[in-house]
Amino acid sequence: MEMLGWVLAVIAAFSIGLAKGGLSMVGTISVPLLALVMSPVQAAGILLPVYIVSDIGGLIAFRRDFDPRVLRTLVPGAITGIALGWATAHHVDDAQVGLIVGVIGMAFALNALLRSRIGASARPPRWGAGSFWGTISGYTSFVSHSGAAPYQVYAQPLRMTPMTYAGTTTIFFAICNAVKLIPYALLGQLSAHNLSVAAVLMVPGVLGVLAGLWLVRRMSPRIFYGFIIWALMLVSAKLIWDGI
Repeated sequence: MEMLGWVLAVIAAFSIGLAKGGLSMVGTISVPLLALVMSPVQAAGILLPVYIVSDIGGLIAFRRDFDPRVLRTLVPGAITGIALGWATAHHVDDAQVGLIVGVIGMAFALNALLRSRIGASARPPRWGAGSFWGTISGYTSFVSHSGAAPYQVYAQPLRMTPMTYAGTTTIFFAICNAVKLIPYALLGQLSAHNLSVAAVLMVPGVLGVLAGLWLVRRMSPRIFYGFIIWALMLVSAKLIWDGI
């Protein structure tokens, strides 16, 4: 890669680490950033190992801070979504998937702002909603590592504490990324070249985990959820623009 490519790749890897450290929406920009200098498919292939290594740091950091009930409602659907993504990998337009994800995320963010959902009472985890949004999250995660927006639609109204929210998010996507390894390998996205680039990017990825963990432990719940909503809106706007 040229210098610009490496700069964008380092930023992308650091954003992945921030996401695994608790600032979940930040990682959504990773593939779009790297896709500025290469195909989205190659960008996803290079970054998946970085996600995996960052997941390890996140799993260690949040090993006691997660809600198993939420995971039970999400994971089966996510695995189904990943399988669907693999089955349709050669027929999916990344821009179209990004447009759908962007519309969903924007609708949720606007609804949260207009109704002041930050102060609303918590919803309990539900199998139906968890399976639905888990499937969409797994599918979009497989296609472009952009499963965070549909995940937020389900998880944010559950009103978990910031640490529990961050830990549940980290574990959920760690499971998704581990499952994605097999179909990504079958599609040839884990080539020797991609893995060699990913090995270099693991350093900023781990540093990002530490930075994200430091930040999330110092945020109040109101600021934390406000950040998520506004970040979701910005990322969704970018996905909609790219899709159009």
